Amino acid sequence: MSETTPTAEQVRSADGTPIAFERSGAGPPIILVGGAFSDRGATGALAAALAPDFTAFGYDRRGRGYSGDTAPYEIGREIDDLAALIAAAGGSAAVYGISSGAVLAALATAQGLPVTGLALFEPPFQVGPHVGVWSDLTPRLIELIAADDRDGAVRLFLGDSVGLPAEEITRMRSQQMWGALTAVAHTLVYDSIVTAGGRLPADRLAAITVPTLAVHSTSSPQWLRDASVAAAEAVPGGRSISLDGGYHDVPPATLAPALREFLLG
Repeated sequence: MSETTPTAEQVRSADGTPIAFERSGAGPPIILVGGAFSDRGATGALAAALAPDFTAFGYDRRGRGYSGDTAPYEIGREIDDLAALIAAAGGSAAVYGISSGAVLAALATAQGLPVTGLALFEPPFQVGPHVGVWSDLTPRLIELIAADDRDGAVRLFLGDSVGLPAEEITRMRSQQMWGALTAVAHTLVYDSIVTAGGRLPADRLAAITVPTLAVHSTSSPQWLRDASVAAAEAVPGGRSISLDGGYHDVPPATLAPALREFLLG
């Protein structure tokens, strides 16, 4: 087996929930924390791009992919999941979080997990003129999932949180990918709880003591770009950078060198 071939493994979180992950590459460890709808496959291309310099860990957040789930959901349980992965990585690791995964990564780091460096991609905070643009979806998502209306939960999240127009959501519903989205619709409640309605947790971010970089795409909406900058400003010594990319996305070929430079110098 080559040093960059992913290997499927599993750790047990503090509550006993199995968390599935893959590691690939060689070098200091970096944990990749996905956002809404994502399993470890969503970070596979970035893991491959980082593999020459890092041992990259992609994992299925609880309730997704091959990981288990334990009720009731609590942010602390997801932080414990990340702690278990860092332990499997050798006891300390850099962490890169995407969207709601960036919020989770920041909260875990603020809590004192042994994180060596933190990178955040477009945490969905509402700041400045964007405060109140969208409301906390948690109660409505909980109701829809309780009624087993997964389709409705996905439509609500894509429309009111992601901001997709109704015609785009209709187009997506006719595609095969829709089934994959509805399969993890229950985890949208988790992401909504993590993001807390878009509130910037300035006090928690101020407790972060490790080098922190916030990244945003040149083609993302202004509210996400502003959120990234605000997150960096809330962390003592935090930095923010803008990279060429698409809507809420930067290609791994562009992102990986920036992460290398920040984390390895």
